[in-house]
Amino acid sequence: MNALLATLQALEVELHHPGVRCDAQRLAQLLHTDFHEVGRSGRQYDRATVVRFLGEQVAPPPVLSDHFAVQALGPGIALLTYRSALRRPDATLENHTLRSSVWVQQDALWQLLYHQGTPAAELW
Repeated sequence: MNALLATLQALEVELHHPGVRCDAQRLAQLLHTDFHEVGRSGRQYDRATVVRFLGEQVAPPPVLSDHFAVQALGPGIALLTYRSALRRPDATLENHTLRSSVWVQQDALWQLLYHQGTPAAELW
């Protein structure tokens, strides 16, 4: 389970990396064709919207993410949970969010099928 956690955590964090955020080819590999998201705002987003948004980012957001955990849901299906926040220029944190991602394994590659962000009730 530790290897699965390390793999999925690395892939999830890769979506925060500036070299990946603007690379449509890599995003196509990471995001399943049926990918969809419910953002912390409660809005729903489809794959095309997320790929377009990430492709337009000129700089990555200052995301701090930690407390990763993984739960196998079945063969080739896993739930990754973690928390994240945005770091302000003064180093304080805002937008504390609980995150959940469903990853599926397709032809030996893990792809993000579903992602959800929920505003955290408590700040850290």
